[in-house]
Amino acid sequence: MSTLCLPHVMFPQHKITQQQMVDHLENLHADHPRMALAKRMIANTEVNERHLVLPIDELAVHTGFTHRSIVYEREARQMSSAAARQAIENAGLQISDIRMVIVTSCTGFMMPSLTAHLINDLGLPNSTVQLPIAQLGCVAGAAAINRANDFARLDARNHVLIVSLEFSSLCYQPDDTKLHAFISAALFGDAVSACVLRADDQAGGFKIKKTESFFLPKSEHYIKYDVKDTGFHFTLDKAVMNSIKDVAPVMEKLNYDSFEQNCAHNDFFIFHTGGRKILDELVMHLDLASNRVAQSRSSLSEAGNIASVVVFDVLKRQFDSNLNRGDIGLLAAFGPGFTAEMAVGEWTA
Repeated sequence: MSTLCLPHVMFPQHKITQQQMVDHLENLHADHPRMALAKRMIANTEVNERHLVLPIDELAVHTGFTHRSIVYEREARQMSSAAARQAIENAGLQISDIRMVIVTSCTGFMMPSLTAHLINDLGLPNSTVQLPIAQLGCVAGAAAINRANDFARLDARNHVLIVSLEFSSLCYQPDDTKLHAFISAALFGDAVSACVLRADDQAGGFKIKKTESFFLPKSEHYIKYDVKDTGFHFTLDKAVMNSIKDVAPVMEKLNYDSFEQNCAHNDFFIFHTGGRKILDELVMHLDLASNRVAQSRSSLSEAGNIASVVVFDVLKRQFDSNLNRGDIGLLAAFGPGFTAEMAVGEWTA
């Protein structure tokens, strides 16, 4: 079975508190008739601070999709390489040991993919398999883990580098006065992570036993982008907040089939922080005590929703906690579609 090793997570230098974001929105849209409601909803996100690739004052002046794409590529190249080198070192491997590179990102576009940059810049073997994942949104981190696991199961030498890169602030639309635009502007943060999935048993971490995928029919409108001249405009249907009830039975079955116990008896959880409501729904439908998702709540509070990076940030926090060898855990993330990707396994660090 393959093992997720210690990730390396990086945040851009610019930080903004939620109060600063509220002040920014009030100054920008002083006469908005629903600003009081927006402020209450922003407070309910339980996000305290986030990191941005550019200062909020620069983002408040939309410089065009072209300029934002230039910023995206510049920062992506620099941060992805630094994170990847550290992740490979964390896994106890050499660069030449990597056989596949996966990149997840839904907040910018590059062609050739960032996978090509990483092969060139790191000096990965020219036989390295590339898998860029661009349209799975927040679930992409978990999807990358599961696809990496599929590849690793083929050969004990098939080690995989996963890089997740999200600059949601470059999708900020300062002129969009819809309520959900205000909420997303205050919810999503920027971050980059890199993590190696070793195909052998020679490293400590989250050893994957079994994975599962789930798609909810007729839910394409739940989470989507409207692509316009100014870039990606994020839209969210409130129905997504009640979607965990549909996937919870799938998680329970995966867990029981693997370990003959319900999720509530697991030792740890690595959950995507879609927001406070999603975490509350997971707690309710999996019959968990609220503190069982503390690592995900901390990630949400300190970094915001960092999309496909979230599962790696929460995984890193588990490395910093007091888990014991043999502890059983569940990893899950959710995104457009409505799509869910899950993995269960044991702690070996």
